[in-house]
Amino acid sequence: MLHRMRWIVALLAVIGLAAFAVVLVNDRLTRPFQGYDAAEQFVEIFPGEGPSLIARKLVSAGIVRDRWSFRIELARSGAARRLQAGEYRFDRPMTAAQVVAVLEQGKVFVHSVTFPEGLTIREMARIFEAHGLGAAASFTAEARDGASLVHDIDPAARDLEGYLFPATYALSRRAGAPQLVRMMVARFREVFTPELEAAARAQGLSPRQAVTVASLVEKETARPEERPLVAGVYLRRLKVGMPLQCDPTVIYALAQRNQYDGNLTRANLQVDSPYNTYRYPGLPPGPIAAPGRSSLEAATHPESVDFLYFVSRNDGSHVFARTLDEHSRNVRKYQVEYFQGQRTGGRR
Repeated sequence: MLHRMRWIVALLAVIGLAAFAVVLVNDRLTRPFQGYDAAEQFVEIFPGEGPSLIARKLVSAGIVRDRWSFRIELARSGAARRLQAGEYRFDRPMTAAQVVAVLEQGKVFVHSVTFPEGLTIREMARIFEAHGLGAAASFTAEARDGASLVHDIDPAARDLEGYLFPATYALSRRAGAPQLVRMMVARFREVFTPELEAAARAQGLSPRQAVTVASLVEKETARPEERPLVAGVYLRRLKVGMPLQCDPTVIYALAQRNQYDGNLTRANLQVDSPYNTYRYPGLPPGPIAAPGRSSLEAATHPESVDFLYFVSRNDGSHVFARTLDEHSRNVRKYQVEYFQGQRTGGRR
């Protein structure tokens, strides 16, 4: 009887220990854990790394409490063969199941960088640096030396001005200027399709000339409905041998010399630069900014117009004119009188 009681006590003890172990394991699996003091922690998983190495990385980084919690959750979920490589960002306490889910779903950390339409290489470089991706000079150098990336499109390219497509790019923390520049050129190629190139040639424009026209359009108007009109005006001026007289080209020439202070004066219009379309006929030597899709489409599919002039209404839109007299009246109304009214507070 005594012997039997001992077996019962031992069995109960084993059951108790097992129950305690189950409770302990369950607690470790279900209680969120954070073993790092920083606001965020990064862990990079490389292709080919197995569960054991991944577990050690996660424990070392303070993401999971111990290797066994992670391995047990992997076995329970069956996700061991579905863990994805990449860099992961952790910024809060997480259970082992949550960590496994992040790795299984491939929720890798990416840094989003947006480049608006109409920027120059210099301006893009400042955004690159502001996002902590590297020095502005590294981006500028990569863009200046990357002409070979578009040699098949533009054999005359000396840099990538106009060919770095404006968009939002998702980058890893380790991404540098070379990777980003190649992504931007690849995106340009996706947008500037063979169909657009064929449409450009139908207008008598090489791809470089089409991108140059698109850059002028991009800088002149932000209104999509106006872009084909502006492109049509510039192409008509070229056809009749009239100077383009495009202010943004002068601004670009001045900015390249670090001489633009935000105001364009009559004296500025005399700057001796091939980009000054007041002094030099035809298109400037190349693009003056990065055009977006709408401007590229406008340059290759311009409106057939008989306008030769346009002037800003100071509300983002423009008024177009066929004759110099008509244009002069528009300038008087929307520029001279408008700014006179601004100075006098609207009083006549």
